[in-house]
Amino acid sequence: MTRPDPAPFLKVEGLSKSYGSFRALDGIDLAIPRGAFVCFLGPSGCGKTTLLRIIAGLDRQNAGRIAMGGVDVSNAAPAERDFGIVFQSYALFPNLTVADNVAYGLVNRRMKRDRIRARVAELLALVGLPDQAAKYPVQLSGGQQQRIALARALATSPSLLLLDEPLSALDAKVRIRLRAEIRALQKRLGITTIMVTHDQEEALAMADRVVVMNHGRIEQVGTPEEIYRNPATAFVADFIGAMTFLDGTVSQAQALRVGAVDLVCEDGRGFVPGSPVRLGFRPEEIRVGGVAAGDVNAIEVRVKSLEFLGSFYRARLEPSRDLGGSLVADLSANLFGDLRLAEGQFLYVALPPEALRAFPQVPAA
Repeated sequence: MTRPDPAPFLKVEGLSKSYGSFRALDGIDLAIPRGAFVCFLGPSGCGKTTLLRIIAGLDRQNAGRIAMGGVDVSNAAPAERDFGIVFQSYALFPNLTVADNVAYGLVNRRMKRDRIRARVAELLALVGLPDQAAKYPVQLSGGQQQRIALARALATSPSLLLLDEPLSALDAKVRIRLRAEIRALQKRLGITTIMVTHDQEEALAMADRVVVMNHGRIEQVGTPEEIYRNPATAFVADFIGAMTFLDGTVSQAQALRVGAVDLVCEDGRGFVPGSPVRLGFRPEEIRVGGVAAGDVNAIEVRVKSLEFLGSFYRARLEPSRDLGGSLVADLSANLFGDLRLAEGQFLYVALPPEALRAFPQVPAA
């Protein structure tokens, strides 16, 4: 049995990049295991594409080191780095057939014609387009063009695959189908892959590990489950999924005062009594139904509005006592049917202590 390589395939240390007075990247440290699928996730301008381009050698860092497979490539040209890349725009050559587009990198490497033909046929079969070799890019759908761009990136058997928002130009249904195909292909090939995206659902569905970025820094690195269930910062909590925030104060160990309400909170972040905190919880974590007035963290609310969202209902709830804000609860269609909620109705809901997350309050700039 082959033991997994403990050393990271890609290692980034102290990477910084500035454009004049704007700091695009600020001391990035990151280690990516061989064969992993990693997503750089964050809002526009957070530095994720800049980081990808520097890893590829398309931009040059002001400081820091990059190693691939144990080799320092910090100052290497793009051609000296073993990667394939797929851009958002596909960047296919319109005057070349599909076969010639896929073969482009192989021709540049002066591979023999029969080997090129065999490799192109292999790749077109791999991406599910074996009968499209003679067509031109304009004759293909967006999803097909993206598959061809992926085949071209894989043609030279690179050790690293870079994807720069490859699905953002596609419509929703094609995007969902293609993300599953890309993930399955990556697992099959075992190629180390980095994908840039601003789509949180895309990152959660595809990645082994997610790198959440903000203002040129890494906020958190973890599995999709870790990022969603245990966000390290209020930014991560807010950016990944839906989150309700309320301002409160630590009254004692595992106890918070939020508005006029005392809540039990099991989040052990070491806050001392009197510390101002932001309390966060997700809409699906609010317990609705079967809650009595004396239950832990029970709050009386009035159903302010109900919104049908297909597989679930979103209820906006107005607390009877001051809580510093309203609540949002997501209910499955089945639960909603059982409860028969109606706008204007009063009921008790509960905020489970284990579901509450306390973050430091950040002073306004």
